[in-house]
Amino acid sequence: MSSTGQRGAVGRPAGDGSAGLAGFEWEHHDGVLFDLDGVITPTVSIHERAWGELFQAYDYTEADYLAHIDGKPRYDGVRSFLASRGIELPHGSPSDPPGADTVCGLGNRKNQVFNEVLERDGIEPYPSSVATLRYLAAQGVPAGVVSSSKNAIPVLAAAGLGDRFEVVVDGLVAEAEGLAGKPAPDGYLLGARRLGVAPERTVVVEDAVAGVAAGAAGHFAVTIGVDRGAGADSLLAAGANFVVSDLAELLSEPTVEPTD
Repeated sequence: MSSTGQRGAVGRPAGDGSAGLAGFEWEHHDGVLFDLDGVITPTVSIHERAWGELFQAYDYTEADYLAHIDGKPRYDGVRSFLASRGIELPHGSPSDPPGADTVCGLGNRKNQVFNEVLERDGIEPYPSSVATLRYLAAQGVPAGVVSSSKNAIPVLAAAGLGDRFEVVVDGLVAEAEGLAGKPAPDGYLLGARRLGVAPERTVVVEDAVAGVAAGAAGHFAVTIGVDRGAGADSLLAAGANFVVSDLAELLSEPTVEPTD
């Protein structure tokens, strides 16, 4: 597989000592850790709809999602958005009923809406991401998911990818292990340990600024930014070694799953 000639790929300037796009090959690494939302599945639209409904009384816009919420654990996203409006609420408890006037209550309502939409509409993974997973499996490179979402397992199941990953570190695991959320590297470092690979031999794939910053902070071999709206410049500034608009740019094979 060759990574030359990708359309739309953007890298750091040459000479800065970073691992760039030129010469990148998946199989030169011992493992790959993927973010879920926006990298494997286009769940961002479902998240945005749920956040928009939650914050409709606060003049919520799509720009708020990228600026204050994207890539962060749910309660952190609530707190960050409210802070942008000069609002402070008590944290409350994860057991707060959905919609309660606490950070946890609002986060629980968002999760309720998200699951209602997911159950009703389902989700299709990005074809290029499925093709990348197929390629990695053929090369014997293990893959894992590191997601801030507590819904990673049902999302993977809804996308038909429940058995594609050897390791899943999601919001539930992070809570149980007491891990700091992205942009801290804790989740990715745990993912690498569970996958049995060293960070310096592992690739991180992220679409969120906070997630890219987590990969950079963990000193992973390569942090790939996938620009689904955050902007290449923002992802590079956060620490991405290079940015693509879609993982198809790193594949030479067709990105459509074969049919029986």
